[in-house]
Amino acid sequence: MDFVVLLHIFVFAPILFCITFLSLPLPSPTYFLAWKSQLSQPVADLVLRNGVIYTSDDSLPFADSMAVANGRVLCVGNRSFVQEFEGYGTQVLDLGGKVVVPGFIDSHVHFIDGGLQMMQVKLRGVNKKEEFIRRIKDAAQSTKQGSWILGGGWNNDLWGGDLPAASWINDVTPNNPVWLSRVDGHMGLANSVALTLAGITNLTDDPRGGTILRTANGEPTGVLIDSARTLVTSQIPEDSVDDRREALHRASNLALTRGVTTVVDMGRYYPGFSTELSWDDFSDVYQWANSMSKMKIRVCLFFSMETWSRLVGVINRVGHALSEWIYIGGVKAFADGSLGSNSALLYEPYVDDPDNYGLQVTELEALLNMTTESDLNGLQVAIHAIGDKANDLILDMYGLVASTNGMRDRRFRIEHAQQLAAGTPGRFGKQRVVASMQPDQLLDDADSTSKKLGKDRAEKESYLFRSLLNNNALVAFGSDWPVVDINPLSGIKTAMKRRPPNWQSAWIPSECISLDDAIKAYTISAARASFLDKDLGSLSPGKLADFVILSTDSWKDFAEDASANVEETYVSGVRAYP
Repeated sequence: MDFVVLLHIFVFAPILFCITFLSLPLPSPTYFLAWKSQLSQPVADLVLRNGVIYTSDDSLPFADSMAVANGRVLCVGNRSFVQEFEGYGTQVLDLGGKVVVPGFIDSHVHFIDGGLQMMQVKLRGVNKKEEFIRRIKDAAQSTKQGSWILGGGWNNDLWGGDLPAASWINDVTPNNPVWLSRVDGHMGLANSVALTLAGITNLTDDPRGGTILRTANGEPTGVLIDSARTLVTSQIPEDSVDDRREALHRASNLALTRGVTTVVDMGRYYPGFSTELSWDDFSDVYQWANSMSKMKIRVCLFFSMETWSRLVGVINRVGHALSEWIYIGGVKAFADGSLGSNSALLYEPYVDDPDNYGLQVTELEALLNMTTESDLNGLQVAIHAIGDKANDLILDMYGLVASTNGMRDRRFRIEHAQQLAAGTPGRFGKQRVVASMQPDQLLDDADSTSKKLGKDRAEKESYLFRSLLNNNALVAFGSDWPVVDINPLSGIKTAMKRRPPNWQSAWIPSECISLDDAIKAYTISAARASFLDKDLGSLSPGKLADFVILSTDSWKDFAEDASANVEETYVSGVRAYP
């Protein structure tokens, strides 16, 4: 075991344990189910010992033992202290030196969408046009005539940058409408059958906040960007309740294999899409699963900002949590599109598209009014902003709303915060705005960003993890799954190394961060970013006992190479994976 870890465990832990435990507010009368002695000392249900337990709690960063009672952390510290809480019926788990970390929190997912995509055509990683066509052809052969073929995850940068077209797949899908989402979720491809069903012709105008890509003679290519996608997606039959419930089940099982015990679900709302989809999932899927005791991981739910008053009504009725499984987060809106779809809003034009500065997908006055009202009614606000100009516009707006509505702990969020102009990281810290970021998207963007922005802009603006932390910004990490895989250990390694596939060195090495910072962005910082830190985010006495046992038995090696696998995932002190 590493010397610095031993120092924390054997020198500091006993003192900090006593302070932490004795200062803990008294739990409810039903909190402890067993008693060890006449002194009413609680008995642990589970004790972990002989490990390297990283707590994400700065008052006691490391311990070698932890006790759990009734689903919550009872105490952490040295073995001699923790074993005092062992008693009849206590399960004792010898970690064999393995590293334990708090359950990971993915700060930005589209959970039901991701679960649904697991049942569709998979195009992630396809790097040849021929393979793209083959997968659609195979799907068409097993799909009955007239039924939709759905899929997602394609990335045109992997095959050289050319966007796909309906002409690629028309011959293999003559009898089926097709809709295939790009990896970033802001662009999709329809075949000619789907375009006809949607009534899209060379006379169709671009909708507000969206673009229909066209050939030189004005014919739609089949590629639709941002709100233009709804022209086709509105024609797709709604997924059944059973399919969406199965999507939650699949998604939850996947999350547990990756050590994710909580997700912040931004729902199925996208620019131009129906605001009802996320509300349908709330009632049909989440509330149902909660009432039937079928929840496997915790979720914090965000809804379209357009429906802010409806959410206020829900919170007034049930509070900010339906249970320990379902938390009510706040509202989300969009400022721009994505870099991969050339729709992120920029100060300077795209190098590969000189007349294009990106898209402002929501009218600024409407966005300001909704944000002001949402904040005035106590809702947390999260706004998607990727381009440098979009981020500054939202920071300006947040500043205006805060000055109008007065001081409070509001934790405004910017989702993605991907491209930041000079001085912008400092504004995040000064304004106390959360930067909710997705490290693994860097792996897809490193090669293409220079082509879109030029090398200088790309290397000054992209994924500025270290700059944000140095400016005291609260940085929370996630995946944006299904945009990229839900995999915090991969995201941690990316944030530390910033080394895309086939690269020999880091992309913008000055923005690499430490293992400690990366884990906190997936644990305690992620919890604070969603007002969940009272219950989650660290292995502190009184918090829910969500934790992950990793394959590594050396913190030093982990901090150097960032390599480990999830061996076991526990939720409320109960093993949930494997």
